[in-house]
Amino acid sequence: MIDYPAANAVAMVVQTGSFEKAARALNVTPSAVSQRVKQLEERLGTVLIERGTPCVATEKGAWLCRHMEHVGMLEQELTGHLPGLADPAAPMQRVTLNVAANADSLGTWFLTAISAFTRNSAYLLNVAVDDQDHTAEWLQRGRVLAAVTSLAKPVQGCRVTPLGALRYHATASPDYVERHFPSGVTPEAIARAPGLTFNQKDRLQLAWIRQALGRSVTYPTHWLPSTQSFIDAGLAGMGWGLNPALLVREHLASGRLVELIPGTALDIPLFWQVSRLAADRLSDLTREVVATAKRELAPRPVIA
Repeated sequence: MIDYPAANAVAMVVQTGSFEKAARALNVTPSAVSQRVKQLEERLGTVLIERGTPCVATEKGAWLCRHMEHVGMLEQELTGHLPGLADPAAPMQRVTLNVAANADSLGTWFLTAISAFTRNSAYLLNVAVDDQDHTAEWLQRGRVLAAVTSLAKPVQGCRVTPLGALRYHATASPDYVERHFPSGVTPEAIARAPGLTFNQKDRLQLAWIRQALGRSVTYPTHWLPSTQSFIDAGLAGMGWGLNPALLVREHLASGRLVELIPGTALDIPLFWQVSRLAADRLSDLTREVVATAKRELAPRPVIA
């Protein structure tokens, strides 16, 4: 049988990041939490938590945490039907759901969706941020229950729902364009003009170059891991970059930013993937995500 007090201790340490905070949340002493975790690790013959600041789950620990997430959802559903099962003297423990999204979705439309969900839900949310091409890996590793991803093929054990496309414009300040592209945006000019890149996983600029110019070009780049910083850097004339249309429409309308090549928007199709084990209990979250995406995102591009 699973030692649920020990498993819950592991999950709480991972959720809060420390044994001390987990102890306060569970209303026990830190030594009790440490003992429960240690005994479970010895029983399983594997380390479940990497001790540090913060403490994080190992791969095996992450799977245990996801199991406890499912258990928490089941218990919350059950006590909703049978409230007498809950101990009125025990501190209320709210279930935290782990989901993943790309930074640009979180900075444009996804926050609207999840905030609408939380208004009518007792669940808390922990949103992991990664590139849209990599959020599916969080599902595959069992670290999240649902994710916004560019992967159309269902991850094993997941249901997939098309959301639409996040539209991007390659933009820069008028001054930047005048300085770096006096004769137009050509492969030769792009190869010399400093661009903006979110991180090593970011391939949006390269995808736009291939689409707009018909070939791959390596460009010098500044590294800015922030959606808003991309826009601010563009306005300041620091570089060119791909920005969500939802965030730059006013800047484009006012002329503070301009498209490098008008009419060359890049559409990135997005999908909502959710674990089949949790899909029914997350139906309200899925409904808000799909409805918000339908309002805010561009239609998915049609593949000829």
